[in-house]
Amino acid sequence: MVGPNYVRPPMAPPDGFKSQKVSEPAPLVAPDWWRLYADPNLDHLIATATASNQTLKVAVARVDEARALARIAGSHLAPTISVSPSFSRTRYSGSRDSATAGQRVPNGAAVNDWLVPVDLTYEVDVWGRVRRGLESARAQALASAADAAAVRLTVQTDVAQYYYTLRSLDSQVEILAQTVAAYQEQVRVLSVQHRTGLVSPVALYQAQAQLEAASAQQRDVQRGRADQEHALAILCGQPAPSFTVAAAPLVETPVPEVPAGLPQALLARRPDVASAEQMVVATNAQIGVATADFFPRLALTGSAGFESASVQDLFNWQSRVASMVGGFTQPVFQRGRLKANLAATKARHRQAVATFVNQVLIAYGDVEDALTDRQALAVMVDHQREAVVASRDYLRVAQVQYKNGLVDYLVVVDAERTLLGNQLSLTQAVNLQLIASIRLIKALGGGWEAA
Repeated sequence: MVGPNYVRPPMAPPDGFKSQKVSEPAPLVAPDWWRLYADPNLDHLIATATASNQTLKVAVARVDEARALARIAGSHLAPTISVSPSFSRTRYSGSRDSATAGQRVPNGAAVNDWLVPVDLTYEVDVWGRVRRGLESARAQALASAADAAAVRLTVQTDVAQYYYTLRSLDSQVEILAQTVAAYQEQVRVLSVQHRTGLVSPVALYQAQAQLEAASAQQRDVQRGRADQEHALAILCGQPAPSFTVAAAPLVETPVPEVPAGLPQALLARRPDVASAEQMVVATNAQIGVATADFFPRLALTGSAGFESASVQDLFNWQSRVASMVGGFTQPVFQRGRLKANLAATKARHRQAVATFVNQVLIAYGDVEDALTDRQALAVMVDHQREAVVASRDYLRVAQVQYKNGLVDYLVVVDAERTLLGNQLSLTQAVNLQLIASIRLIKALGGGWEAA
């Protein structure tokens, strides 16, 4: 076969990840990686999305199309055989001269012709043009399968991220509901105290403003929760009006520890990297196809069958007919078309190589980002948890001092705002920590293995 054989583009992978303490080989992520989070609701949502997501169905259909096209390319390695039976009836004029005797033919004549031929055409693949085309088609089919796996992984990880964001919003709604209830009780108490002259109207107005602000924030979080649920419905292939996820506030759970392993392992663990490499294989094979176009193309054409003037004698041995023709076609002048086609094919190959190398660099960056986020967010959650504890102490002391007349009510308002803000921030940080672990699983390929 003419044209270059495939060789993986040279790359020098780093020895390890900066954000990982130990750089050593690691086992593959489990194919059902979401079970690491031990949440039956998440299991159900991912199963629903995997079965019903429409984007994933499009990707699977593209795989079927690419595999069918590969079978079409492979069919050209074998001869093409067809049967084309025909019948003709011709009446010759009675006012004509005989083609053999030159005499006037006294009467007209009618001739029947029954023909049952079996035709064969075959291109002898001398230079590997057909085989290189098949190599390219198979690589494109593998790329499509890897693309479908990447879409599946994206859908599954998006479902997990959307789900935990919903849980985080449920926690925020719960915190705000408790806060609004507490603020309402404060406003009631201060209203009574104001009527009896125990507090100034300033304290009452401050409490009322704080209550209205918290109520507005609660409504906004509820709106965001509804929008997130609608987006999750689309991922699961369900109509948003009939799709509901029951409210369940996010509970701090241990985040699964997933080792990243060595950077070079990403070349086999990520479907998007595998897809990019298969496109390099496909374009490399197309160079061979374009090169073979410069050489003669040898073709064989044959036909065999039966021909008779009457249907009764059609399949007699004496009625057999056969022919075989061989020939080749050599390009002579096409005004640079073949050279331009080869140059364009080589350019497409260089594009595919650059895309592959860039995808590998993106894979390294994705893992580094996820590892960095996981470590930073773990520390952030610890600090935020301590901030909530300190905020509760701050509010308790402020309330005691206000009751004893030692501080103004504004100190209590500030303490309440500080506690609410830190509680919401802790919930958001826990959610970000879970999302970082999901992003790390996605960056590592999510348990995908090349088939």
